[in-house]
Formats: sequence, structure tokens, C-alpha cells
Amino acid sequence: MQVQDVMTPNPACCTRDTGLTDVARMMVRHNCGAIPVIEGNDGGKVVGVITDRDIVCRTLADGKDPFQLAAGDCMSVSAITVRPEASIEECSDLMKQHKVRRVVVQDPSGRVRGMVAQADIARRHPDKACEVVRQVSQPVGAR
Repeated sequence: MQVQDVMTPNPACCTRDTGLTDVARMMVRHNCGAIPVIEGNDGGKVVGVITDRDIVCRTLADGKDPFQLAAGDCMSVSAITVRPEASIEECSDLMKQHKVRRVVVQDPSGRVRGMVAQADIARRHPDKACEVVRQVSQPVGAR
């Protein structure tokens, strides 16, 4: 089975300039906790990802005003990506290696095509999901 078989296609995306309020509203509207950050509004290349945790930890917890900030102010610039034709095994390995719960699916030109979350893998491969959750949930530096 390939990533394209389990991914959420055409996820909501934002740019570095998208206000955090708008990002949060997108998360609510699309029932997700991560939004890929792209160049421009025309489906540009992935430049990062912003999660609900990024917003809390990099703004509110630091005493910053989220109403004055944009996605680029608190996004993770190292979005972990995978191709649609990659295997579920490859995707799971990336999640475990980088300790991330979601991976951006991009085509060879770097454009966003989907998202894969732990839940997507769990629905189709419960045996694989247990190992992914165990590895991703390990504190950094733990074995």
C-alpha cells in the first residue's frame, strides 16, 4: 500500500504571511492540527508546517500576542515530506525517525498533494500504527 492510498488529499494550506487567527480557523474548519506552509497562494512549494502545538508553545507560552503574529513567526521550517508513491513503511519510518505525527505529501515539483497523520495509518494498518506511536511518543534522547 502506498501513501496516496491513505493520505488526506488536498489539505488546507497557508503562507508565511497568514495570520495565526486565520490559521487556527482553518484548523477548526478542516478538523486538523497541522497546516502546510507554502510559497505564495498558488499552491507553491512547501516551506514549513504549522501545528496547533507550534501556536501554543511558540506564542502563548512565550507571552507573545497571537493576534499580531503570522504563520511564519512560529512555524516549523523543517517540514517532513514524502512522495505519494512511497510505501506506508517508508512513511512510518520517517515519522519514527523525525518524531512527528504528521507528514506532508508532495509531488516531485514540491507542491502539496496531501497529509498523512498517525490516525491515517492506524485506520489502514493498526499493526504499523502501534510502533509509530511508540517511537514518536518517546522523549527526545530516549531509546
